[in-house]
Amino acid sequence: MSQFTQILLKQRPDGKPFGAHMFDVVKKDLPEISADQVLIKQTHMSLDPAMIGWMSPDTNSYIPRVELGEVMRSSGFGEVVASNNPNFAVGDKVMGMMGWTEYFVSNGKGINKVQAGVNAEMALAVFALPGLTATQGLFNVGKPKAGETLVVTGAAGSVGSLVGQLAKADGLRVIGVVGSDEKADWIVNDLGFDGAINYKTDDLEAKLAELTPDGVDVFFENTGGPIQQHIYNRMNIHGRIVVCGMIADYKVGEPSPGPNWINLIKKRVTVQGFAMPDHYGEVPALLAKLTPYVMRGKIKFRTHELAGLESAMEGLNLFFTGEHKGKLLVKL
Repeated sequence: MSQFTQILLKQRPDGKPFGAHMFDVVKKDLPEISADQVLIKQTHMSLDPAMIGWMSPDTNSYIPRVELGEVMRSSGFGEVVASNNPNFAVGDKVMGMMGWTEYFVSNGKGINKVQAGVNAEMALAVFALPGLTATQGLFNVGKPKAGETLVVTGAAGSVGSLVGQLAKADGLRVIGVVGSDEKADWIVNDLGFDGAINYKTDDLEAKLAELTPDGVDVFFENTGGPIQQHIYNRMNIHGRIVVCGMIADYKVGEPSPGPNWINLIKKRVTVQGFAMPDHYGEVPALLAKLTPYVMRGKIKFRTHELAGLESAMEGLNLFFTGEHKGKLLVKL
């Protein structure tokens, strides 16, 4: 019988770089499918910052953690290679939460067909978690209005780059915070952002003041870090802060202290965190909102592709080094 590879979580993050010591690589026999099931050969796998939280020991989170000995959780793209489910045919391209595995058996729940003409890179970089997160956070939480100023951190990342482009398409002034001059050049000259701040080299307070002369109306937070306080200080009256991620604090023993709340009162600022599992029932509506921007050519993306399932184990470190350029994917 043919075999395939899975990767199981063996150890929780310990502050050290991610790697093979945290996982078990196992071989499994290719399963037979029963009634209403499909067998999917996964071809591309998404790596996302949220996975760091899924691996943590925290049991008080927005989604159950991955337990030790379980297949590491991730979303992916693949092809149906066997089907006993009337809703799926052999050859269908699909995406969904499949995990770190070469093959995945499903009853169809949580697996969605991918429309013709959408390849794996576009599916995972735009129409999967990044696009859904950007759409939900920007439009339903941030409530942007034409003419306003938006600042997004992690602006060259999979979510931040989409947030900025969607906001620009709706007539906002968009400033992105990134970690390299190359990324700054990309978001301004390729994606059309109005300005960029390199948090590693720029004078953060001065650069932010220069690029947001009228203050900040919407702050889309993906990263945390030192610039957070400076953006908070420039929030306008009735501004909105959308808290999507905080990767600067994901591996530290104690989170960074937050800003003083007095400005929330003075400026009547709204701060709201959100997590996509609360909104999975709204996916059709979110895709309906996002798709026209894509069809009108308003959305560009790039991917950073790793080779082979096992590359995921160390690939997670790229979220902390910032060396990846675009949506991080693993090609199986």
